[in-house]
Amino acid sequence: MNAEILHLGLIDDDAIMLDSAALDLAALDHPDVDVGPLVDQLGQISERIAEAGMDAHDSAARVAVLAQVIGGEYGFTGDRTTYDDPANADMIRVLERRRGLPVSLAILYVAAARRLGWSAVALDTPGHVLVRVGADVEPVLIDPFSGGVEVGSDALAALLARILGPGTKPAAGHVAAMSNRSVLVRLLLNQAMRAEKAGQSARALTLFERMTVIAPGAGHAWWERARLELAAGRVAAARASLSAMLEMTRDPVRREQISDALAALAGSDR
Repeated sequence: MNAEILHLGLIDDDAIMLDSAALDLAALDHPDVDVGPLVDQLGQISERIAEAGMDAHDSAARVAVLAQVIGGEYGFTGDRTTYDDPANADMIRVLERRRGLPVSLAILYVAAARRLGWSAVALDTPGHVLVRVGADVEPVLIDPFSGGVEVGSDALAALLARILGPGTKPAAGHVAAMSNRSVLVRLLLNQAMRAEKAGQSARALTLFERMTVIAPGAGHAWWERARLELAAGRVAAARASLSAMLEMTRDPVRREQISDALAALAGSDR
């Protein structure tokens, strides 16, 4: 079934259209759902933003239009009531319910902005993905989970303090831009963590397998995949996952850790 997303691991990162890719991932869990109307919905949102943003020539004006259309007219917002519902990281359900996690809603904002040629990236903010609109000249941060509201320096500091603890000072790493694959991996990781927490190890393994398909260079995903394969008694599969991880890992400490794990599994036929 992963054949449907194999192309995401083969094309250049810049060629990935985030919302379409997220729909492809969600479709794996909904083989009977016709995603055509949802694709049309994404197109309609972009058309409405283009119409409303004809005179939006700077970042401040553009984020206002994004918030007006996606958060206001279409009503996409964060699910504060049932935050841990797996539907919040499933793009099909996000589009149907117009509720989601920070990362899934960030995908909508970033993809819509890029269709208009606007610069937009999802940020690797701990615990709460934000979006930056604009490049070097007066970029603006927004929170898709809160309807696209602008996030100033004080709001960012408060967010980080709430997630990382009082006294946390905003640093460049807190607002680092994520690659497209990293965004999709984070989307899947949200689902995998919740699945394992609910005792659904097989489901979690499926999600880590998808991560390694779309992002073959994601070492953490390979490690977690091997761990779950080993827990399921699939030792040969775990060895294969660790070997794949070893091929792409250059960090000497991590390579030693992988080699030790492979040595511990040597000779097992399970």
